[in-house]
Parts: sequence; structure tokens; C-alpha cells
Amino acid sequence: MRHAVILPAHDPARFHELQAAVAAVQSQNPDEIIVAIDHSPELLELARRELAGVTVVPNRYGRGVSGTRNSGAEASDADLLVFLDSDTIPQPGWLAALAAAFADPGVVGAGGGIDPLWERRPAWLPDEFLWAYGASYPGQPQTPGPVRNVWSANMAVRADAFWAVGGFRTDFGKVGSRSRPEDTELCVRVAAASGGQWLYVPQARVYHRVPERYGTLRYFLSRCYNEGRGKIAMNRLVPGRQTLGPERSYLRSLPRAVWRGIADAVRGRDPLGVRRAGAVLAGLAAAGAGAVIEFSVGVVA
Repeated sequence: MRHAVILPAHDPARFHELQAAVAAVQSQNPDEIIVAIDHSPELLELARRELAGVTVVPNRYGRGVSGTRNSGAEASDADLLVFLDSDTIPQPGWLAALAAAFADPGVVGAGGGIDPLWERRPAWLPDEFLWAYGASYPGQPQTPGPVRNVWSANMAVRADAFWAVGGFRTDFGKVGSRSRPEDTELCVRVAAASGGQWLYVPQARVYHRVPERYGTLRYFLSRCYNEGRGKIAMNRLVPGRQTLGPERSYLRSLPRAVWRGIADAVRGRDPLGVRRAGAVLAGLAAAGAGAVIEFSVGVVA
């Protein structure tokens, strides 16, 4: 099975991250690497000049990561499309572990674990909210197993299944600071159309860079708020009780995180436990506010 690794990028100031990602992928002997540039002539020229052995293409759609990924995928005739973010660094054995999942013909897509590479982690951040920084969080499978969705920062999908549903929705996803779960929405559509399943492969791991500027409470709350809005918007596109099933299970885990933080502080194990408990409640409130706002917008529309 021939595979292509696709990396979207948009910011010339972060070209060094893209270079590091490409170098890490090249060390794992992929069949093809495609870098797709989102409406940045400067970065397009720089990537074409500096990235040897890589196909570099522009985003043919409107601004945003969904169209950028689709443009990269369109440049390949590979059987397997592998998506990374340009600020990730694949760990040794990543590509082999991800590709091995497709030995099962019932697997339509797969994804792996994502470890945060912090410049400086906020001391108050609870592990349960690592997803706000594009990283794996407690409760995800520890061994390979079926899941509703994986994340596009570490995703592989059969090309025929991807194109059968038209790829990522170019009217839904991350544009600038606004983030919506275009990867989850894609996974739900692909599974429904193909009858196949998505597999989480925890040993297929990548590092995901988290800049220090993301360590503020303001950023944390905005990510939670956008996630709340995005999940309700996604549910309008692919309605059904099962669509938000994992979110319901996740919500049931948060009270335990609150009490654990409080208990750690009271028993003297960790004085920051109360702050982490507070962050759980604040993140939950922000996500809830986003969900309410998005639901209201849908009702009015």
C-alpha cells in the first residue's frame, strides 16, 4: 500500500517547525511527502526552494486548514493519505505503526497518540484538558482499539474512502483563531459511508509543539469555548445521538478530576490541586457557554 504524508502550513515565521517535521518524516522512509501551503506566497516560495525531495502545492480552496489538506491530498495518487500538522514531530516507528493498522481490511482510518512538547506548561492545567492543546488526554485507549474519531494532527485514511465523501469539508474547520472539529466530522462521515472503523493506535506517536504564548488562561478558555461551539455545529452537520457519545463519556470523568484536585490540596500532596480543580470547572463552563451560543445561533437560523 503506497502512502503519502501531507503537512499543511501557513505561517512563514514558523518555517523552522515545518522543516523539522519534514526531516522527521523523511527519516521514516515515506513513499511521498506533500506540503500544502495556505494562501502564503512567501511560504510557498520558501518551501519550494528549501524543502528537497518534497512536493509543495498551494491551497486551491478558500483560506483554512481543511482546504489546505484537501489540496495536498489531491496532489497524490497514493492508496493511504497520512495527515500531520506542520508543528508536529513524529516519534521513531510512528509511520510503520500507523500503516500496520491497515492490514485489517475493516479499518478505514487510524490515528495515534499525541504528546505535548511544551515551551512552558501552565502549572494549573489539568491533564483532562490536554485536548485543548492538541494532545492526548486521560481516558483514551492504552492499546489499539476502535474509536469514533482520531485527530488530523496524526491521522491516516484510505484514499478511496476519503474521496468517496469529498474529503474535509472546506466550509467547516480551523480558520485563524476559530477552531471547529473538522477531523471528527470527517471521521463520522467516512465511517458511515464506508461501513469501516477508525482505529486508535497509541504507539504511533508524535510530539506536538505548544508555544509559551498558549499557556494563558485566556487562551485556554477561548479553546474550550470554541470547542463547545464546534461540537454543536458538527452535530448539525452529522446529527445523531452517537455523534456526541464520546463527549458525554468525557463529561462524566470531570467530577472525579475536580475532587481529585481538591483532595490533593487538602491532604498536602499538591498545593496546586485547587487551581487544577478550578481550571476543570472554568473549562467546562467555557465549553458549555460556547455550546449554548452555537445552539442559539442554530435555532435562530
